[in-house]
Amino acid sequence: MSPRTTKLPRSFYTHPDVVTVARRLLGQLLVVPSRAGRVSGIIVETEAYRGPEDRASHAYGGRRTARTEPMYARGGTAYVYFVYGMYYQFNVVTGPAGVPHAVLVRAVEPVEGLALMRRRRGGVALHGLTSGPGKLCIALGIDRRLDAADLLGDRIWLEARPPVPAEAIASGPRIGIDYAEGWVDRPWRFWVRDSPFVSRPRGAVTRAAASRSARRSGGGPT
Repeated sequence: MSPRTTKLPRSFYTHPDVVTVARRLLGQLLVVPSRAGRVSGIIVETEAYRGPEDRASHAYGGRRTARTEPMYARGGTAYVYFVYGMYYQFNVVTGPAGVPHAVLVRAVEPVEGLALMRRRRGGVALHGLTSGPGKLCIALGIDRRLDAADLLGDRIWLEARPPVPAEAIASGPRIGIDYAEGWVDRPWRFWVRDSPFVSRPRGAVTRAAASRSARRSGGGPT
């Protein structure tokens, strides 16, 4: 971390509203150092999960397991989990200790360590390096070893950058939560408009939401 940069303070993460934090995370710099070198990326896409009432949250209903325990830590803790038997996903725990709110970081814009990121991703093109939660974890070297890490520590952290203007932020339904009845269409996915590093364009999300609405009303896909 250079003398001119500052880690986000604990107070940033302990804000009580996870949706607010999800928006504010856009534009902040995610940094992961390693022996191979420092890599970083500007956050361009997030999703908020408001446990325990959120049916899409791993902590819905107060579920508390060895896997979800980091969600109950104080804001500013990393929550890293394995999905589909092949990918890790990185979340920022928010709010006070004991309240399992978390923000999934879905995409970042690569900034430092591009050569290292490309090696880790098998030489894919720049726009595809970190345009998804699994992709960014591979590129940045995030795995279970960083689960429950303190984001004010020296293993993984976020550096403060200017906030993204409100007019440059788009929102829509979260992705892949069709099982979360009553919570599917909450506009808790946020992304930087026109960023080429977002995991899914707005139109794809809009069509998916329209299709769900049509099915619920007895219609079919549009």
